[in-house]
Parts: sequence; structure tokens; C-alpha cells
Amino acid sequence: MSDAEEEHRVSDAGEETPRVSDSAAPKSNGRRPKLYSILASAALAAVILGAWTQTWFTTELVTGQSLEVTGDIAAPALTALALCVFVLLGALALAGPFFRVVLSVLEALIGLAVAYSAILAVASPATASVAAVTAATGVAGIESASELVESSAASAWPFVTIIAGILLIVVAIAILVTSRRWPGSSRKYQSVRLETPAAERTAVDDWDSLSSGDDPTDTTSTDPTSADPTSTDPGNGRS
Repeated sequence: MSDAEEEHRVSDAGEETPRVSDSAAPKSNGRRPKLYSILASAALAAVILGAWTQTWFTTELVTGQSLEVTGDIAAPALTALALCVFVLLGALALAGPFFRVVLSVLEALIGLAVAYSAILAVASPATASVAAVTAATGVAGIESASELVESSAASAWPFVTIIAGILLIVVAIAILVTSRRWPGSSRKYQSVRLETPAAERTAVDDWDSLSSGDDPTDTTSTDPTSADPTSTDPGNGRS
């Protein structure tokens, strides 16, 4: 056999195929659902926050006035709910398996509250426009202000908000199902166990030693490095 053939065989035999450990596979499989779930929730929260600033209803009053009712008037709780989603996502990115389940349930409840707020506004535009009517006419009270509303035309934004709330519930369910496969946070976010050093000897310990008949100043019995001098002196064994 020639040297070239032998070298070629050794190089082939020396090659090692990289193997992926079994523990790394679930992490790689769970990283993508985690990323998609967080991005989808953030996008839906941004949509809800944007819808809150848009015109929801165009209201015509009996006096002939035309009012534009925005989302902050028709559903004022939306901004707080959207901000809660952003805060929840920050906690979700660092939470462990148990708290991921808790946070996913909270996200579903937030989505339900968003959809419910928008549905209430669509179901009763006159009631949702009371604050705008009061500001324009000075008439206070839900019933009195509602009587001044002749008609209301809804825009697409209330329905966009309803869909966003429902999708937020769907994403929360997806998080609940896939969260156990998510990779954990990096080590710098994990708790550090603090171990207290061994307590120094106090006067109470010395008194206890004296009570038991021991000499507290004698460290040979407690020092593991100390040894019997008779065992280390080679001359002690001679007659």
C-alpha cells in the first residue's frame, strides 16, 4: 500500500461527523415558537394601541353637529390593556415554565377585555359617544347625552380591535401549549445561590467547649491538616 493511500485512509477514518445532542434539539424546536409568539403579541398590542387613537364613530346630533369619536373616548381602557401586553411580554421572555402558563392566561384575559370593550362600543355607539357629546354640548349624563345622538356611523377600527383581541387570545393559547418547549433564559437572569461562610468561633462556643471538658484553645482536634507527631517522626518507632 502506498503512502498516499494510507494517508487518505487515515484522514477518512479521522473525520468525525458532528452530532447534535438530544437536549439541544428541544431548545432549537422551542426557540422559534417563542419568538413568533412574542412578536405576534407585540404586533397585536401595537395594533390595539394604534386603533385607540383613530376615529371609531362619526356621530350626528339632533342639533346638526357632526362629531368624530375616537377610540380613547369610545373605549378608554384600550391603552392600558395594550401597555399591559408589552409589560407581560417582557416578563414572558424571562419567565420559567410555570410562570409562562400564568402569563399566557393573563394574556388571554387581556385579549378578552380588549374584544369586550370594542364590542360594547359597537353595540351602543350613542353610549360610547357620551363623553364627546358632553364636551360639545355641555349636556351631562348618559341618558341625556344619548338622546342628543341622531345617528352614528362606525368605521373599521372597532372591528379591527375586536379581531386583534380575539387573535391575542389565540396567541395566548398557543403560548400555553408550546411554552414547555421554550428554551430558558440566559444564566445572567437566573437566581444566584448565596452561601454564607462558616461562622467564626465565638465566646459562646468556647464556653460550650469548656462545659464539655474540651480545651477551646486546642486546634489540633479540629484541624484536619494536623497529624499525630508520633506518626510523622521516624525516630519514634526505634527502640
